Amino acid sequence: MTILEVDGVPNVRDVGGMPAAGGRIRAGVLLRSGQLSGATSAGVATLRDRVAHIVDLRDGEEVAAEPTEVDGPDTTHLPLFLGSVRSFFESDTSLDDLYLHLLEESGERLVAAVRIIAEGKPTLVHCTVGKDRTGVTVALALSAVGADREAVIADYALTESQLPPERNRRIAAYLRQSHPEAVHAVALATESPAPVMRRLLEVIDERWGSAAGYLRAQGMTESELRALTDALVEPAT
Repeated sequence: MTILEVDGVPNVRDVGGMPAAGGRIRAGVLLRSGQLSGATSAGVATLRDRVAHIVDLRDGEEVAAEPTEVDGPDTTHLPLFLGSVRSFFESDTSLDDLYLHLLEESGERLVAAVRIIAEGKPTLVHCTVGKDRTGVTVALALSAVGADREAVIADYALTESQLPPERNRRIAAYLRQSHPEAVHAVALATESPAPVMRRLLEVIDERWGSAAGYLRAQGMTESELRALTDALVEPAT
């Protein structure tokens, strides 16, 4: 994976290069990031050069608060949370429970996002921070084509180090003040621990057999899964 500099956009990277069954993940095909609303004119130009399709996983409230205007790439909005982001802080949801919620409640939209990746055009997947919704979507796509599990987990865990420390301090202070009894709120907003993604992938294996099995159960066809592999995996030479 390669960390990218896109002016005004946090947590940007290309997941290409990690080992996968039969080869490695292609560079330049699947990118991930936080929200794009802060992109400068230089950042927008970089996105236009690198990206053909943007998949925005934020809910309507988030999009209205931080609208994105990047002319050129197609943009598809696929809000993954059924309910507002705020509700997960109010209910003190853990990262483990949040990700399971995504799998159980947003399967059709997860598949819709993976189908866009399978088209093989340079695709950027993002949410607000680029940690949870983006992390689950990217991990599913990579795992479904046989990407090395430890590499997938490491990519997820990398986000925590890419979030600005001042942003984390500000959000943590706000959450402790507004949700003083919460156990999980700060982790939900600022952390991406490797064990959380490892447990999620193990749950997927236990319940659906594999990430590809999960996507099949949500309606993805064998031909679409083959297209995903063709799009993402560069065969070994």
